[in-house]
Amino acid sequence: MATIGELADVYHISRNHLMKVVHHLGQAGYIETLRGKGGGFLLARAPEEINIGALVRCTEQHSCLVECFSNQECDCRINPACRMKGVLNQAIDAFYAVLDQYSLADLICNERQLTRLLTDLRSA
Repeated sequence: MATIGELADVYHISRNHLMKVVHHLGQAGYIETLRGKGGGFLLARAPEEINIGALVRCTEQHSCLVECFSNQECDCRINPACRMKGVLNQAIDAFYAVLDQYSLADLICNERQLTRLLTDLRSA
């Protein structure tokens, strides 16, 4: 179980921003949250069941690399003839194809080293 305060302090992240992230991840079913004294959050699924590509898609669903990728009207004058959009789409597809090959378990298999580094951060 971790708390927003602990994560904010260790990683020097805004508590307000972290509250939004934790809320979103909770709604998406990646973490479980417990309010009140002794509360916090923890993974809702085993690390092997959390696909990194799916997680990034979930957390970045509203971000657009460039204006013409959004569903809204694009003011770019060359949009009808632009070939860069296709190139960028290929690059994004390749990015997610790589992420889709990994689970959270793959990224935390060096748990002992990560724990030591996080312990050092907490005491600093």
